[in-house]
Amino acid sequence: MDTKSIAPVVKACFAEMQVKLKQARQIAKAAEACAEAGSLEEAVQLSMGIEQLIYDADRLHDTATLLGRMITADR
Repeated sequence: MDTKSIAPVVKACFAEMQVKLKQARQIAKAAEACAEAGSLEEAVQLSMGIEQLIYDADRLHDTATLLGRMITADR
């Protein structure tokens, strides 16, 4: 595969992973604050928003690694 055409896609995957994980971290911090304040139910409810973000980040990682393997396989 052409590294020049794939590299921007891989970079975009990593950039989007950063966004998703940053959002998940923000939610985790908010959930922790709720738990520390004694509102465990609200903390758990908030934390539910993390699941999709982590799933998306994982799929982006899968894509980046697959494309990376395709680049190295051609060498």
